[in-house]
Amino acid sequence: MMKSPKRFRACLALAALAAAALTGCSTTDGGSTTTADGLTKVKLQLQWFKQGQFAGYLAAVDQGFYKEQGLSVEILDGGTDIVPQTVLAQGQADYAIAWVPKALASREAGAGITDVAQIFQRSGTKQVSFKSENIPDAAALRGKTVGNWGYGNEFELFAGMTKAGIDPAKDVKLVQQQFDMNAFLGKDIAAAQAMSYNEYAQLLETKNPATGKLYTADDFATIDWNAEGVAMLQDAIWANTEKLKDTKYQEQTVKFIAASLKGWIFCRDNVDKCRDITVAAGSTLGASHQQWQINEVNKLIWPSPAGIGMVDSTAWSRTVKIAKDTKNQEGATVLKKDPDASAYSSDYVMKALEQLMAAGVDVTGAGYAPKQVTLTEGGK
Repeated sequence: MMKSPKRFRACLALAALAAAALTGCSTTDGGSTTTADGLTKVKLQLQWFKQGQFAGYLAAVDQGFYKEQGLSVEILDGGTDIVPQTVLAQGQADYAIAWVPKALASREAGAGITDVAQIFQRSGTKQVSFKSENIPDAAALRGKTVGNWGYGNEFELFAGMTKAGIDPAKDVKLVQQQFDMNAFLGKDIAAAQAMSYNEYAQLLETKNPATGKLYTADDFATIDWNAEGVAMLQDAIWANTEKLKDTKYQEQTVKFIAASLKGWIFCRDNVDKCRDITVAAGSTLGASHQQWQINEVNKLIWPSPAGIGMVDSTAWSRTVKIAKDTKNQEGATVLKKDPDASAYSSDYVMKALEQLMAAGVDVTGAGYAPKQVTLTEGGK
């Protein structure tokens, strides 16, 4: 999952500092901007460590798609102390991957960043429970012990409960959930937060002590925030707003997006190969877990009727509305006002899509069908 273990308020403070440090420089390291063979150096900041969530970018490097565009891309790991949109706003990276609501919070605090390609079209966040708890939907959370990570990851949950007529401050017992499923498996949490591509898989990689076999999907119930109508947009490619005034950076952005989209298209059609690429890139998670992760991420991207990377205006408006109106347990909202017009742009992704379509590449995935992935204990 996308994990940002800084408190939401701390993230906003960092974003404000980022705005003060914003630079329009064309280089991110003070050195040469090109390689010996003439490729333009580009840095991409991830929001977590290399894993299947970012397989499309890893594949674009491995398969030479960035090189085809004249780019030499260095992919920077995220981590516990890294806020990708801050790194981007400070000029330490050329592009960053971040969830839309968190990036918009940084923009509101002053960071000059623009969503130039909305990769995930659907939310991967779920609330999972054992079937014995009888929690099929948000309304059934009333009176339950409900886990959430906080740190800005909780707003779909709170929006879902509010929509179902539940007062999060009174009608449930809220628990600060760690970034694992241990408390849930120990029955200390009735309904836990999980990403479809990560924490949910961790459950299916664990032995059921009652049977000695791995848990299966039949052991659990999940609340899908897409189905509940409160899904928020997640992974997107963000660019530096100030630098987008420069023609060279504009052209580079189109090239970077085109190669990145081609990487995701490759992973749509070559899940096993992308699993191997991700493992080789240094992921600490096992091969079956990575295969599951890539397969589940594909479900969040495909099909993309308007073309991969295009922003769905309805999903954007819903994300902004939830970010403005929904309060977490501390009474905070993500946004205080609507973002300005430069919060996202479809100009660059449209040019990238035109380029790919002209080369005969399928950018919509209309016939997409997910694979069946078999997990092993521990995700090995």
